[in-house]
Amino acid sequence: MPVSSLRVLSLIPPMTQLNTPYPSTAYLTGFLRSRGVAAFQEDLALALVLKLFSREGMATLREHVRRIPMRQRTDCMMQFDISYERYAATVDAVIGFLQGRDATLSYRIAGRNYLPEGPRFASLDVYVDPDDPDGGDPLAWAFGALGTQDRARHLATLYLNDIADVLREAVDPRFEFVRYAESLALSQPTFEPLAKALAAEPNWVDDTLAALAREAVEKHQPQLVLISVPFPGAVYAAFRIAQTIKRHRPDIKICLGGGYVNTELRELAEPRVFDYFDYVTLDDGEKPLLALMEHLEGKRGVSRLARTFLRQDGAVRYVNLQEADVPFSEVGTPTWDGLPIDRYLSLLDMLNPMHRLWSDGRWNKLTIAHGCYWKKCSFCDVTLDYISRYETASAELLVDRIEAIIAETGQTGFHFVDEAAPPKMLKALAEELLRRKVSISWWGNIRFEKSFTPELAQLLAESGCIAISGGLEVASDRLLKLMKKGVSVEQVARVTHGFAEAGVLVHAYLMYGFPTQTVQDTVDALEYVRQLFDTGCIQSGFFHRFACTVHSPVGQNPEEYGVKLVPLPPGNFAKNDVGFIDPTGTDHELMGRALNKALYNFMHGIGLDGDVRGWFDIRVPKPKVPRNFIERALYQ
Repeated sequence: MPVSSLRVLSLIPPMTQLNTPYPSTAYLTGFLRSRGVAAFQEDLALALVLKLFSREGMATLREHVRRIPMRQRTDCMMQFDISYERYAATVDAVIGFLQGRDATLSYRIAGRNYLPEGPRFASLDVYVDPDDPDGGDPLAWAFGALGTQDRARHLATLYLNDIADVLREAVDPRFEFVRYAESLALSQPTFEPLAKALAAEPNWVDDTLAALAREAVEKHQPQLVLISVPFPGAVYAAFRIAQTIKRHRPDIKICLGGGYVNTELRELAEPRVFDYFDYVTLDDGEKPLLALMEHLEGKRGVSRLARTFLRQDGAVRYVNLQEADVPFSEVGTPTWDGLPIDRYLSLLDMLNPMHRLWSDGRWNKLTIAHGCYWKKCSFCDVTLDYISRYETASAELLVDRIEAIIAETGQTGFHFVDEAAPPKMLKALAEELLRRKVSISWWGNIRFEKSFTPELAQLLAESGCIAISGGLEVASDRLLKLMKKGVSVEQVARVTHGFAEAGVLVHAYLMYGFPTQTVQDTVDALEYVRQLFDTGCIQSGFFHRFACTVHSPVGQNPEEYGVKLVPLPPGNFAKNDVGFIDPTGTDHELMGRALNKALYNFMHGIGLDGDVRGWFDIRVPKPKVPRNFIERALYQ
C-alpha cells in the first residue's frame, strides 16, 4: 500500500546548474516512489534557459533591445542588434551542440568564423603572466591541435554568456545562469525587497517562467507541489513559480524546502511568505514530507507535523513532533525519470581540466554518507542537521543504487556530493565496485587527511575516481589549527600528491579573510598555493572570502577567534551571514583581488616560477615560506 494517494510534483527553480539536474528532486522523487507514491519532477531552470536561448527567444530579445533609446544602449546591446541575424541563425544549432547532439558543428565553431563574438570573447586575452605580459594563445595552450570539441564548447559558452549579458541589460538586470536575483534573498533580514520584486510588473523572463509552471501543473495534475531552493539565487524564481500556481490553481498545496531554507530561514517569522507557500520544511525532506502528506489526507493533526512552518491565525507557527528521521539506508535510490537528461548543456567556462567538471558533462549525483564524520571546522554550519547527523549505508547498498541509476540513465559518471566523503566508506565502495566489476567514473569531496594514503588513492583511481576536491582553506598551519581543520599544509601536500601520482585531478577550496588573518598570512598562503601547483599536487582551486554564519562555531563563540560580531539588523526573514570586526584590520577585499588573479593564472600554468608579490597591487612583505617547502614535505 502506498503511504499516500496524493500526486506529488517536485520542481527545480531557476537557477541551479545547466549541465546536470540538481539532485534534490531526484532524491525526493526516488524516495516517494519507493513508498508507492505517484511522484513526478520537472526542471524549470533548464526549461527556462532553453526557451529564452532559442531562435524565437532571440527575436523577442531584439524587440526588447530596440525599445531602448539608442543613447541608452550598451556596447553588448549594440553588438547584438548589429549581429542579430547571425545570433538567430546559430543559437538553436549551438544549443544542440552543447547538448551533445551535433558534434560535427565543433569544426565550424572552433574556426572562429561561425559565431558572432561579443564582449565576452575578450576574456580569451586576460591571462596575465608577470614574467611574460604578452603571453600566448590560451586556447592553443589548453586544447592543442586536437582539442576541437573542447575549444568549440568554450567558444559556445562565451557566446551564451554574451547573450545573457544582453538579456540582463535589456530585460532583467537580475538574470544570471547561477546566481539569479541572489541579492533579494542572500542573508536578507526582511522580506520587503523580495515582496516588492514579486509585486512588480512581470518581465519577459517572469512571463516565460510562469507559462512553464502552468504547463508543468497541467501535465502532472498534482495535489502537492514541492519546490526546493538550494541557493539564494533560486529563491526569487521559486516564489514566482508559487505565485503562478496560487493564482491559477489555488487548490494545490505548495511546500518550500532545500538548502537555503535549512540555513537561512530557521527562524522564519514573516507571515507574507505563506501568501505563496502553504508549508516550509527544514532539513532532510523525507520525514516532514511523510507527515505532511498524512496531514493533508486527514490522518495526522497539524500539531503532529515534523519540522514544518505554517501560518495560523495570521502568525507563523513552527511545528516539530519529535520522531525518528528516515534512516539514510532507507531513503531509496534517486531517480531522474521525467527529467530531460539528454537536453542539459555541457558548458565549458573554465579551460582548467579539473575546474570544468562543475559545468561540463551530466553527472549522476549520489551521497555516500549523510552529514560529516569530522564536523569540527569552525567556519562550517556544524550545528545543523546536514552536517551534524552522520549516517552511512553499506557499500553493497551503495553499489546497488549505482547500478540502478546506470540502468535508468545509461550514464556511468557519478558526482558524490558529500560534505566530506569518509575514507573508510570510499575504500569499501571502491572494493565493492571492483569486486562486481562495475565500471564508473566518479569524483567527490574529501578532507585531506592522512587516511588517504598513496595506496588508498591508487585503489580509488582503479575504481573510477577521476578527481577529488577538498578544503585547504587558508594555507597556514596557525589558521588551520584555529579552524580546527585537523590537517596541516605538509599533510595536504602529501595527500594531494598521492592522488596526483595516481592520475587523479585535485581541486583545493581556498579561503581568505578568516579571523586574525594578516597580510603576511595571505602572502604566505599564496606562496604555499603556488608551490602546490608547481609540484603538481593540485590542478585547480577556488578562493572564496570567509563568511561568518550564525550556525558556525565562529558565529556562536566569536571571542575564541579574536573577533567581535556586528549586531544583526532586525528582521523576520533570512538570517545566516553575520558581520564581524577583526582587530587586525587587513584589507581582505584588496587581498582577494590579487589572490584570484594569481589563482586564475596558476590554473593555466602561468606565473608558477614568479614571486607571488607580483600579483598584489600594493607593496606586501616577502613570503616567509621557503621556496622549496612543499618539495621538501613530499620527499623528506
